Amino acid sequence: MAKHIAVAGKGGTGKTTTASLMVRYLIENKKGAILAVDADPNSNLNEALGVEVQNSISDILFDIKKNNVPTGMTKDVFLDLKLHQALTETKYFDLLVMGGPQGPGCYCYPTELLKHRINVLDQNYAYMVIDNEAGMEHISRETIENVDIMLVISDATSKGVRTAGRIYELAKSLKIQIGEAYLLVTKIEDPSSLQKEIDATGLKFLGAVPYDPLVAEYDLKGKPMMELPADSPAVRVTREMFEKLSF
Repeated sequence: MAKHIAVAGKGGTGKTTTASLMVRYLIENKKGAILAVDADPNSNLNEALGVEVQNSISDILFDIKKNNVPTGMTKDVFLDLKLHQALTETKYFDLLVMGGPQGPGCYCYPTELLKHRINVLDQNYAYMVIDNEAGMEHISRETIENVDIMLVISDATSKGVRTAGRIYELAKSLKIQIGEAYLLVTKIEDPSSLQKEIDATGLKFLGAVPYDPLVAEYDLKGKPMMELPADSPAVRVTREMFEKLSF
């Protein structure tokens, strides 16, 4: 069974960047086969990883809803076939994307399909890195039931750190089994002014990631975070943090 590494946090904190740098760390340290999972409807983990995605789970469901099923094939058989094709394979990692909602309606079914697909693929990988939806939605939907390492990302504000604490409390209140849970604060050199709020979260403080102008530049230009220079502040500091974790 894969070791599950879940990355959570509100939008704009650097959640997806952290997830992509975790994948990069695992690749560079030859930790084993990796499945990256983009469970955020606002899907952009593939951009951070530098890969194109042809099919998401949402796209597949939209085709079925529009009855774009080949003649002579049942919807169940078509769904199973397309779910196999939803996996984007690369030399160093594979990627599974849930995708955004296609019109109005409940988003429960795509979530359940993602959850099922994760369970099917679990035995094929050593590590699964899950970029969760901004906020608490996927935590409350229990997309991932067992988390070995939980990384909650916050920006350098008291409100952001308190939100990170609420995400952790919600996860604990559900049936999600959490091994180790950590807090990362981004875009700040010295987080000492936030120490009281950090302590109140109950999360282990993994450290602070300083503002990295290259991350902003790469994001603006649509360049993959995987291609950041090895000595960039974001890569260097997160590498040091990840080395403290129990893989």
